[in-house]
Amino acid sequence: MTGIASRGQLRMSFLRYALFTAPLILLLGTVSGRIANSGYGNPWFDALYKPEIMPPGWVFGAAWTSLYILLGLALAMVLNAHGARGRGLAISLFLVQLLLNYAWSPVFFALHKVDTAFLIILVMLTLSIVVTLLFARIRSGAAWLMVPYVGWLVFASVLTYQVDQLNPDAERLVPQRGSADIQI
Repeated sequence: MTGIASRGQLRMSFLRYALFTAPLILLLGTVSGRIANSGYGNPWFDALYKPEIMPPGWVFGAAWTSLYILLGLALAMVLNAHGARGRGLAISLFLVQLLLNYAWSPVFFALHKVDTAFLIILVMLTLSIVVTLLFARIRSGAAWLMVPYVGWLVFASVLTYQVDQLNPDAERLVPQRGSADIQI
């Protein structure tokens, strides 16, 4: 068969990619967070001084769920752009920044290396901006799907920096354990 694919065939091809990429990216992000015991409820994190702009815990879950789905859809669009110039580089850089994304939670929440997590998020942000520009050359819709992620990374970078500034000894912080003594 040597004909050009119809619009319907292209939509189905995108849908097949999206049904794979969006759940996979979301699943791996969830696993990364769970392994690292990320967020409120982590005794080390709960003991940190938080910046005033720190949102409640539920915001992070909602934001990351939405962002991972958007990332999966953006990747599906680019994967579906067979033969597009620069596609391989765009996908490669996307995957590198995504791996850094998955590494961030264990570095921050499990290893307690706030300064290293800040460097990681700066590299993620830089790569995400480059990926967004590369995606724009391939599929403008994919680039627009990246914009909320880039915006969130800017916010998360500020949060990470502020946590680092407020907690210079965060790596050595040992949270107080609860006591079994009954206080009267």
